[in-house]
Amino acid sequence: MTTYLTYKALLPKQSSDHLLLAVCAKASDILLFSSIDRIGRNEDGSLRGFQRQQVANHIREIKNYLSSPDAVLPNSIVVAFTNDSGIDVNDLGNSFAEVKIPLHDEPLGYVVDGQQRLTALASLPDKEFDVFVSILICNGMEELRKQFILINNTRALPKALIYELLPSVKGLPDRLNGRTTAARMVDRLNYDEESSLHGQIKQHTNPRGIIQDTVIQKVIMDSLSGGALRSFSSLSVNDTDDSFDIEALAFEKGFRLISNYFSAVQQVYDDCWINQTPRTSRLVHGVGLVAMTWVMEYLHAVDGAFEKDDFLATLISLEPYTSWTQGSWKFDGEELKWNSLQYLPKHYRTLGNYLVRTLKSIRKNQ
Repeated sequence: MTTYLTYKALLPKQSSDHLLLAVCAKASDILLFSSIDRIGRNEDGSLRGFQRQQVANHIREIKNYLSSPDAVLPNSIVVAFTNDSGIDVNDLGNSFAEVKIPLHDEPLGYVVDGQQRLTALASLPDKEFDVFVSILICNGMEELRKQFILINNTRALPKALIYELLPSVKGLPDRLNGRTTAARMVDRLNYDEESSLHGQIKQHTNPRGIIQDTVIQKVIMDSLSGGALRSFSSLSVNDTDDSFDIEALAFEKGFRLISNYFSAVQQVYDDCWINQTPRTSRLVHGVGLVAMTWVMEYLHAVDGAFEKDDFLATLISLEPYTSWTQGSWKFDGEELKWNSLQYLPKHYRTLGNYLVRTLKSIRKNQ
């Protein structure tokens, strides 16, 4: 026999596509019907969950405040359910309802906003404290994740968390959709064992990575805008052959190009890459990664370079003119110490132009 928690609820009239309720509940009861589903990766690299990790200092501050006798918490906890969760809503009229939430061994709801507040409250079991709970019932898990992104995107959540969730959600605003392909490719580059960047990209679910995910996203988005990846998206096949998925083929070629290129980079500049960090080598720093991608774009456009071996000889010829871990860069009479280069448009454009000009000069004198 199913056990329920029953509440009197407000039933505001908002979106016709979603059911929204507001109740008052204790933290201990909220945790009976909802969980904080922390973002992570399955063994195959697929995404699970969506919540950021706990922030101990923030929770401690909230707990200290809520311990005081005059504490109030006007902000609500937002809990989302999918529409197959078995929640029973009885509309009483005049924007009121009775809601019955089923309890199971595993909670059916997901906390999408207020996880730190709820965690702090749960650590105060002796405090009788009702909090507002906004309950959102969604049409499936994809819609639930979408609402999490939209609800939290205006808050100070880590952008890396938002970007990592993008590939699993459709129908987002254009300003977020523009990053979806880049975010999906970053996932592939980071979690596909055939990728030369496997495990090296720093993401919310891979905090030990060295290369910043937003830098690789920029590289991909720039290429999609006017580089090699854009040319792949314009590939054409026989219209009568529906066995080809142009978008999937373009994505695969883009993944292969980037992986092949950085495999060559790591082989030629192994001392500047392996066991290095952005502090010790500007090659794995944002400024170097973006600038070196200009080399990839140049070689692909001029030579049709695509496979790893297509890049090796040229990268070897360029190596003596680089200063990734020591020395200085000489740009048109201006000399900059190797570690003074920063991830700024002025710097990565200057460095990118320098590398391409140097390549052209080397080829001219060969």
